[in-house]
Amino acid sequence: MRHTIEASWKGNMKFDTEVNGHHFMMDSAINNEGEDAGPRPKPLMLAALAGCTGMDVVSLMKKMRQDIEYFNVKVEGDTEDQHPSPFVKMHIIYEFRGKDLDMEKIEKAISLSMERYCGVSAVYRKAQVEISHEIRILD
Repeated sequence: MRHTIEASWKGNMKFDTEVNGHHFMMDSAINNEGEDAGPRPKPLMLAALAGCTGMDVVSLMKKMRQDIEYFNVKVEGDTEDQHPSPFVKMHIIYEFRGKDLDMEKIEKAISLSMERYCGVSAVYRKAQVEISHEIRILD
């Protein structure tokens, strides 16, 4: 299956893009010829991973009948120092709050997401980006 997006140049470093019918602007920082009119492309890679695995985990936790009151996904990314500074490591922090959450079910949902369902993490693993994670249960 092929997916296509377009990014239309809007001057300086701004690009308007549409993904699934949603428009947003990508731009560079002001000190890099941009106008700071939108996010930078590389951090969107972290957001894509957070959204992909987050959606998987929520879906799986519902099927496992886990009562999640709060769920948050943070992704930290480390890049190489030299240009083009690709990501070499990503660390996902899953934060949960809920009644009687079962740690085994949480770990299973995350494992299934990372090993079977999340296409974004699969792409990054093929690019040899090291991906780790941790789970935090909040009071």
